[in-house]
Amino acid sequence: MNQAVTIGVAAERSQLSSKMIRYYESEGLLQPSARSEGGYRLYTERDLHGLRFIQRARSLGFSLAQIKELLALWHNQDRSSAEVKHLAQQHINELERKAAELQEMANTLKHLTQCCHGDERPECPILDNLGATTN
Repeated sequence: MNQAVTIGVAAERSQLSSKMIRYYESEGLLQPSARSEGGYRLYTERDLHGLRFIQRARSLGFSLAQIKELLALWHNQDRSSAEVKHLAQQHINELERKAAELQEMANTLKHLTQCCHGDERPECPILDNLGATTN
């Protein structure tokens, strides 16, 4: 039986908060939910499947705009997998760029902490570096 569930149950089953579900609905990632006679949001199994899709895409770091594209492709039976792969590859490239930036930050901080004596002296290369002017 395909019985509609309330937002609380939908949140539990999709591993999203009720607030995030309402937000994704307001952003157009999810069709507006049906309402009960009392005005409560009701979600079908199809809605839950979409929410799990969104949750999984978010866990992989896709932006809302990218998720909109992915959802459109997911619902489009005439799509080519090349379109999906291209979008995923763009995201991989961005993740790798961000990872390289984070690694560079970590390397800089490692170097600065190795240069810092960490004793009672006031001299600190970490603070000196943070306070340095850059051109």
